[in-house]
Amino acid sequence: MVDFSLSQIDLAFIGMYFLVVMYVGIRVGSDHQNAQDYFLAGRSMIWPFVGISLFASNISSTTLIGLSGDAYATGISVFNYEWMASVILVFFAIFLLPVYLNSKVYTMPEYLERRFDARSRFYFSGVTLVGNILIDTAASLFAGGLLLKLIFPEYELWLIIALLSLAAGLYTVVGGLKAVIYTDAMQTVLILTGAIAVTFAAYEKVGGWDNVMAVTPPEAMSLIRPSDDAAMPWTGLLFGVPLLGFYFWCTNQFMVQRVLSAKNNQHGRWGLLLAAALKLPVLFIMVFPGTMARLLYPDLENPDMVYPTLIFDLLPVGLKGLVVAGILAALMSSIDSTLHSASTLVTMDFIKKAKPNLTSEQLMKTGRITAFCFMLAAAAWAPFIEQFGSLFKYLQTVLAYIAPPVVAVFLLGVLWKGITANAAFISFMVSLVISIALLVSQSIGLLNIHFLHIAALLFVIACSVSIFISVLQPNSASEEQQKYMWSKAQFQQDIDAEFKLPWWKNYLVLSVILLAVTTWLVVAYA
Repeated sequence: MVDFSLSQIDLAFIGMYFLVVMYVGIRVGSDHQNAQDYFLAGRSMIWPFVGISLFASNISSTTLIGLSGDAYATGISVFNYEWMASVILVFFAIFLLPVYLNSKVYTMPEYLERRFDARSRFYFSGVTLVGNILIDTAASLFAGGLLLKLIFPEYELWLIIALLSLAAGLYTVVGGLKAVIYTDAMQTVLILTGAIAVTFAAYEKVGGWDNVMAVTPPEAMSLIRPSDDAAMPWTGLLFGVPLLGFYFWCTNQFMVQRVLSAKNNQHGRWGLLLAAALKLPVLFIMVFPGTMARLLYPDLENPDMVYPTLIFDLLPVGLKGLVVAGILAALMSSIDSTLHSASTLVTMDFIKKAKPNLTSEQLMKTGRITAFCFMLAAAAWAPFIEQFGSLFKYLQTVLAYIAPPVVAVFLLGVLWKGITANAAFISFMVSLVISIALLVSQSIGLLNIHFLHIAALLFVIACSVSIFISVLQPNSASEEQQKYMWSKAQFQQDIDAEFKLPWWKNYLVLSVILLAVTTWLVVAYA
């Protein structure tokens, strides 16, 4: 029986972490003068902060707990979500980043309005807000609450989640994006330190990798699975995972907002590639511990208990508190990101639209009030996630229903001048109806389709509707709208400029190296 208690030393580490994060967040927030400072850190971030913040916001407590739990239950194929980030972020750096940064937008829905019209902007704002609160923030709160419930079993889960929400929300409300990014940099150190410590402790306990392989089915160590695999069919990997990855990295406000804060295109691109590079070691320090837990704890009923069990069973006093602080750091970095992006969306996409005469300072105050309200909403929903089973499955399944239409409209909008505003909006509406119908059919047992295949199906439908309406009512993008599209001429200029730089500064060369390492890793564990 694993003892989930913490010593005074462990609790002191956790307390010190909270105090430092709160101090930094509030101290940074005192320097904000206007909306651009609060929502986009003054568009002044350099590449290490952009990349580290992207990584920290992605590797939340849901990821730490979810990856090891899924690896324990189904094998390492869950890592496909992680390495796919390399491909997606290289695409982002080449095709999307110059469009986003040059447009000077605050939000992704704002980009849709400039490329299409206000209808698409408001629809996507609504979808993003629901996703930020019900998926991202609530899931992170639930994961953190699950861990702390083990440590403090006498307290109700809802109370623990409420306190976590209050702690993460306070410095986010006050500090804005700059506070989020600076604290993310600190939290990344804790996240990686904790993950590495757990990995080495588990490896030492199992007595070598040969012992792990002796009890692990060969298919559980393969990234490429059969088409009928329940967890990750290769068809889903090929056609579904890239769609979820594109939505998460390239259109999700709480991730893209970090890129929008970059001081220029170069720093934005280097930041994207740094985030992608940091994702690759995740296989070894976050997925493999779940595989090793198959040998150590063969009878765990709940896969989401794998990571907490590894921490409390294997780590010594002091280090245990540091690793728990790392999980809480991951939790905080995710919650602060989603709360801040949600407040940005409401303030800039709805309130500023309704009251255009508000001053920059008034917009900043509005953003703080909004972030506080969303903090309460996420805390209220989080306890219900327990009904969905696997935490990671909850995240990916919900994304499969909301992401594909967004990906279709963004891709066509950036790359094809023929898609019209009507086509984009009608595609959203048709896809919404079909998504709800599919979700209901799955829920009541009329359909049994893997969620990754559903994502691919919805993407094809959204693209088909967009193209059909655009051809039926042709109206090419105006000269103004084409400013928000990828330009082949601008890309050629970028290439010419990049190859005048040393190779270690050339983002195209760095992208090739990154993709080569990614390919080697995938082939090695195919």
